[in-house]
Amino acid sequence: MPSPRPRSIALCLGAAAALIACGNAVAQPGEPRCPVPAAAAGGPSNAHSRFVEANLNPPVVQPGARPHSLAERMRAYNVPGISVAVIHRGKLAWARGWGLRDTASCAPVTPDTAFQAASISKLATAVIALRLVEQGKLGLDRDINRFLRSWQLPRDPERAPDGVTLRQLLSHTAGLGIHGFAGYTPDADLPTPAQILDGTPPANSGAVRSTQPAGGQWTYSGGGYVLTQLALSDVSGTPFEMLAQRELFDPLGMTRSAYAQPPSATILADIASAHAGGVPIPGRFHVYPELAAAGLWTNAADLARLLIDVQAAAAGGEGHRLSPAMARAMLTPVMGNWGMGAALYSNGARRFGHDGLNEGFQSSMIAYVDGGDGIVVLANSGQSRRLIDEIVRAIATDYGWTDIAAPAVAAKMLTHAQLERVAGTFAGGGLSVVLEARAEGLFADTGGPHAERLVALSATRFFSDATGIVAEFAPDYSSFDIVEGGPPIKLVRSKP
Repeated sequence: MPSPRPRSIALCLGAAAALIACGNAVAQPGEPRCPVPAAAAGGPSNAHSRFVEANLNPPVVQPGARPHSLAERMRAYNVPGISVAVIHRGKLAWARGWGLRDTASCAPVTPDTAFQAASISKLATAVIALRLVEQGKLGLDRDINRFLRSWQLPRDPERAPDGVTLRQLLSHTAGLGIHGFAGYTPDADLPTPAQILDGTPPANSGAVRSTQPAGGQWTYSGGGYVLTQLALSDVSGTPFEMLAQRELFDPLGMTRSAYAQPPSATILADIASAHAGGVPIPGRFHVYPELAAAGLWTNAADLARLLIDVQAAAAGGEGHRLSPAMARAMLTPVMGNWGMGAALYSNGARRFGHDGLNEGFQSSMIAYVDGGDGIVVLANSGQSRRLIDEIVRAIATDYGWTDIAAPAVAAKMLTHAQLERVAGTFAGGGLSVVLEARAEGLFADTGGPHAERLVALSATRFFSDATGIVAEFAPDYSSFDIVEGGPPIKLVRSKP
């Protein structure tokens, strides 16, 4: 999943689709018409799933406007299929799919359909890594090279004189480069982890090296998770995909989850194909040997089981994958809004989660630290972020989880004096934005060709229709957090 890139709020991390079991069949241009899947294909329905089917909205709506149906929005955003799971009071409340897992075969999404979770893989990796810390096989705050047997991170005496640590790797504070990965076609030669780390053929990414001072700043690094993957394999003496099966998937009953790349026959029997423009990409999906960073195949229900286990451990429960102390450490900020493997939301009740974006797939999950509630959404289109956000908003509205997503509202009219209080230069997490109060409203200059108009949802909450991002400001406007449409990056005022 890509992280934000400098100078552009529009390229935030997290940031991946066209028919569901209701309405008329719709053909993509140049594609054969697929029949509408049977209503039962995606799994059991209930009042909550039916609410989602009929009540999708963006953050801002016109007064009196009717909500959109899920069928309408999947067609509008060109998203063939989705997998959704809801956690309520510490249990999997419901899970089901809608639409097509493949528009070429017209196969429907079923409750078992596996999607690529993309960078959500990192949260699962962090749980595995922290388990090995608790087993005494790794140290959180020692040089990772002490635990590597098959490869060593070249020492950088200026940027990382003491090396980099597992805590830094898991929290994206190690100062390593290589933001994300493009993947490989299924018939391509795949690089080993060492080849990926050195950027040597057949790897299609650059070498993973120190580019900034270790521990000095937050910079998203998928490369750091490949280094973590190798360390986990070295200290356990077990291939990473087998280690994940033993330490995580089997104990939690995550039967549709695997880090196998390419997928096993069991996973292949019911997987979603990656789509672009409503059409499967060549080869149906990309392969990601960067397993720990992007290689997880799973479904929404399995990811919900993982979130439930972390929530239960953080609440003090014993017998989970992590001890209560380690689960709480995982969900404690290391820098900014990031813990170890988890993005953290601090506006309102504490929440954690992660987003994902692989070629032709997009995903998001978010859960309360306390109380046992949460949402997982997976989609087989790389242009599905807005649909995911609208599904999350519908679920949050239905259950009253306003911290996760506020209900849709009409735009608010603020005075020029109010907008002047918001205006200024803000920076953080590799992003920079200049907010300007104009006669026609508040505009964000992110270095792109045109400034983005921000619509006021309240005196402190604004929505960019250009990017889908919702930003919430501190009461004194000293900073703002991205709270919807991307990861929870905090940008701090640097100039008035």
